[in-house]
Amino acid sequence: MAFTIPEGLHEDLYPLAWLVGTWRGKGRGEYPGIEPFQFAQEVTFNHDGRNFLNYYSRTWLIDDDSNIIEPFDNEVGFWHAMPNKVLEVVLAYNTGRGEGWVGIYDGPKIQLALDQGYSSPSGKAVESASRLYGLVEGQLFYAHDVEMDGHELQSYMWSSLERQSE
Repeated sequence: MAFTIPEGLHEDLYPLAWLVGTWRGKGRGEYPGIEPFQFAQEVTFNHDGRNFLNYYSRTWLIDDDSNIIEPFDNEVGFWHAMPNKVLEVVLAYNTGRGEGWVGIYDGPKIQLALDQGYSSPSGKAVESASRLYGLVEGQLFYAHDVEMDGHELQSYMWSSLERQSE
């Protein structure tokens, strides 16, 4: 299937056009002090013609048979492609955190680093973090590393998601 630029996409976003759509799949997570877990994930990137992508991710904890146990994290945000392959991302979480990310995009590979974060009084602070997104054999690969609770930066969550037909 040939890839086409989505209708009405702002030209600044052409390098990120491969992200537009809904992606679903499963992933795993682990971190010191947290039992290893499995999750289902749905990520949607869309646009309204302006120079940013709208982003929405939701996850559910699942059991070994892929049955949903309970809702997990939700993220909403905006992705801005800047000159020189720079990417600025702003995210907000259902857990009481907001984050600004800066990174680079190079074809179907995106690397982000946490620039600034905010935690509400009841939210959990993240000291540093990185994310990797990539198109691998037609799937959206995602990896999220974090530094929190006195632990060094390390792997936290990763998933592989299939594009859904619209």
